[in-house]
Amino acid sequence: MTQSASTYRLRGLDLLRAAAILLVLTSHYTGFVSHAPTFGVVGKVGWAGVDLFFVLSGYLIGNQLLAPAARGESLSLKTFFVRRLLRTLPNYYVVLVVYWLFPGAPLGGSGMAAPWRFLTFTQNFGLAYGQTFTHSWSLCIEEQFYVLLPLVVLALACIGFPVRLAWGLLVGGIVAGMATRAAAYALHGHDAFMAEVYYSSFCRADELLPGVAIALLRNVHPHAFTRLLRHANALCAAGLALSVGILTCIHLDWPTTAVTSTFGFSLLALGFGLMTCAALSPACILNRIDIPGASQLALWSYAVYLVHKPVFMALRPHIERLHIDAGAPLTVVAVMGAGIAGGWVLYRCVETPFMRLRARLTTARTAEHAFHRTADDRAPSSHCSCSGSTRA
Repeated sequence: MTQSASTYRLRGLDLLRAAAILLVLTSHYTGFVSHAPTFGVVGKVGWAGVDLFFVLSGYLIGNQLLAPAARGESLSLKTFFVRRLLRTLPNYYVVLVVYWLFPGAPLGGSGMAAPWRFLTFTQNFGLAYGQTFTHSWSLCIEEQFYVLLPLVVLALACIGFPVRLAWGLLVGGIVAGMATRAAAYALHGHDAFMAEVYYSSFCRADELLPGVAIALLRNVHPHAFTRLLRHANALCAAGLALSVGILTCIHLDWPTTAVTSTFGFSLLALGFGLMTCAALSPACILNRIDIPGASQLALWSYAVYLVHKPVFMALRPHIERLHIDAGAPLTVVAVMGAGIAGGWVLYRCVETPFMRLRARLTTARTAEHAFHRTADDRAPSSHCSCSGSTRA
């Protein structure tokens, strides 16, 4: 693959990541700063940025796990979890400490889960709107997913990785998510945006599966994947049209609340999945759009997601006290810029050093893996593909 193709692919995915964090920023600015439709309909559907992140994460993690499995290589759970923990935990715990150090207003909410729940990423169970650090709910679902998916892939690898079973589990997971939301509405009257559903792992984790489906298609059906990417722009257009259509239906609650609650999140993830898949082709229009700063914002997106909301909430009392118009363009730029700048600081001071540490550890593990592979080539082994799960 040429360097230009690699760059184009990165650009397309980065554009989606940048769009995802901007959607979240507009939603939280509307909800926590201006309390008005500052960004119009974009702000009202800005919550969908998290759904896009789910799909992107599903693809990223799915590809990391399925690529070696498809090649018949051993899956190193140790390496996988070290990489994931060094990527997610440092930023998260730094922001969590800030919330613990400043439990009162303006950062504090109506209540805060027990410390052990934050440390184990289980605070989304029973989480209610208005509580402290509520935007960590999506991190909980992703971290829980990072534990479950490797175990499923490992189990499949141990029985020869039956492709039909893999697809069956994936489709079953999506159907289970829709069934859970349908049951929540039918039995308790909880629609998709009630906290019991919106924050629930059982009701939202299925949105990561379209991303996993892309990874499965890419690694298990490479020829079909290649043929699909020949129609990348049509795929991107279809994904955009489906996403906009589903967001419109959800916004208008059409045709019924039961229908949008059951199918809305899953179909939206499908639309985002089509766009994500399209972005993997160098020929996709997403890879030809060069927006200054998009790649940098995508790089900082995790840190920005963690930091922007406490920054918004810390600035809000001063905006109100000074009678500053929160809807004025200069105010919007300043406050949004402060949220992004806070994320950049976290990225530079915390995430970057740990990423360097991860790179060193990964290099060492790769060298060890190469040594063992060389030794294995000299002598046949009867081990199954999951027997060396502690290797890099």
